[in-house]
Amino acid sequence: MPEEWTEEMRRLGERTFHGKQVFRWIHVRGVTDPAKMTDLPASLRAKLAEPASSGGGGLGDVVRVVGERRASDDTRKLLLSLEDGANVETVLIPRVAGGRSELPSPLAGADEDADAAAAVDDDEASDEEPAEKGEEIVPVTQCISTQVGCAMGCVFCASGVAGLKRHMRADEIVAQVLVGRSRLAPNERLRNVVLMGMGEPLHNYDATVRALRLLTHREGIGLSTRKVTVSTSGLVPEIERLGKDFNGQIGLAISLHAADDETRSRLMPINRKYPLAELMAALRAYPLPRRRRITIEYTLVAGKNDTEVEAKKLAKLLTGLPVKVNLIPMNPIEASSLGPPPMDGVLAFQRVLCDAGYSCFIRRRRGDDVSAACGQLALLGAKPKVRVDRG
Repeated sequence: MPEEWTEEMRRLGERTFHGKQVFRWIHVRGVTDPAKMTDLPASLRAKLAEPASSGGGGLGDVVRVVGERRASDDTRKLLLSLEDGANVETVLIPRVAGGRSELPSPLAGADEDADAAAAVDDDEASDEEPAEKGEEIVPVTQCISTQVGCAMGCVFCASGVAGLKRHMRADEIVAQVLVGRSRLAPNERLRNVVLMGMGEPLHNYDATVRALRLLTHREGIGLSTRKVTVSTSGLVPEIERLGKDFNGQIGLAISLHAADDETRSRLMPINRKYPLAELMAALRAYPLPRRRRITIEYTLVAGKNDTEVEAKKLAKLLTGLPVKVNLIPMNPIEASSLGPPPMDGVLAFQRVLCDAGYSCFIRRRRGDDVSAACGQLALLGAKPKVRVDRG
């Protein structure tokens, strides 16, 4: 935060106004090399280059890009190395031309864009920059990670296969966005950030909240809270805290994936601690601003939760909640033999929800040819603790 950098300047014996300059260099310009902070005194740049352990400012690369894979749809998955050698992944998802899905469907809403960007509030007037010299501006959504691995153990998600290695710090979470911006094409603009990558954001609550405040700070990256969404598997106390800490302004996405406790507990062990009745009560109490909706993420797993009977139970469970539903045909992962239902089954499931009056989208498969699609982000080289096709 700028005020923290002000205090750091005081500690270093420098003029305090330089603190805001350093903050802007990092968060607005994405520069972490003190030598490139050209409007700072040489003496200060030298102090910032020294390790914090030796009394310096300790600036340096929080994350490094060690790999990049580009999918046929222009989605990019970045493999990032943290300072301790741990690896995480983040994904850049450009909006496709026209914002339409390629899925053929006669259903209302079925051909809308339902990739990760669809979890971001869609009721705000467009803030796109005008195109220059005939160049079309392409909005990009970035999916970022909050933990190295994950402790939740959802059976359809690769991130938790090897378990939780450690929480990420707030600066590591934010650094993904700085690196992501540096990788954008000249006509691309970062518009949305979704905390849907590796890890459970609300399990790493304090660092997640600090990262959210940095991402939305008006003197820094300056994202609108309407353009930031936190996805959770259903940690009830933390959902309540998030609502209070941000007055409901941060978008909320719930990984639901089942409409009864028995099925959900098989797919998502966290349900044993926070069953559906508690989760639904927390969602009804969430201080959602007017005209905003909670996103319900529902991964369709063949033979587990994909029947029309399950769809009817889901419609009943969500009664009265301001929601939109993203249906996600399961993306295959290496540690499981589970997979998606056939498309006619997906469409039948969607038809039940549409007929019940819900806005229901089928998530576009973006980046799955480079394992960047939903549920496919995994620790590099990590071995599964167990196979996850149980239940």
